[in-house]
Amino acid sequence: MHIVLVEPEIPQNTGNIARTCALTRTKLHLVKPLGFSLEDRYLKRAGLDYWNLVDIQVWDSFSHFRNTIQEGNLYLATTRADRYYNQVAYQSDDVIVFGCETRGLPFSILETFPDNQIRIPMLDIGRSLNLGNSAAIIIYEALRQLDFSGLE
Repeated sequence: MHIVLVEPEIPQNTGNIARTCALTRTKLHLVKPLGFSLEDRYLKRAGLDYWNLVDIQVWDSFSHFRNTIQEGNLYLATTRADRYYNQVAYQSDDVIVFGCETRGLPFSILETFPDNQIRIPMLDIGRSLNLGNSAAIIIYEALRQLDFSGLE
């Protein structure tokens, strides 16, 4: 599995997601610009001592990522989607893409993949779930469908 964070802004969220990735053998991709330095103390603190276990790659742009990584199905997590995240039959090499905390995914990416959008059901009260929580919810559903292969 792959998690992609497009222009993440909050180091603690990225650190928490990195920790989840380390514990689930999920590759983490970060798409620039990043709202923090990879040396940020909050990022390091949130990831604790898992950083050496994270398979992480930084990309200059989403198009560079997409032109390079073409394996698996691509799913875009967005509050604008009609399909729920659990209505997808995940494969082990699938890619789940998340946008930044304040704006979500850019429209240019969403319009390129209109049939690949998924969402977590929640009340519309003006805000959505924390990025780290959202990533964990979706990755664990994908792993559940795959019988948690490789995590025993």
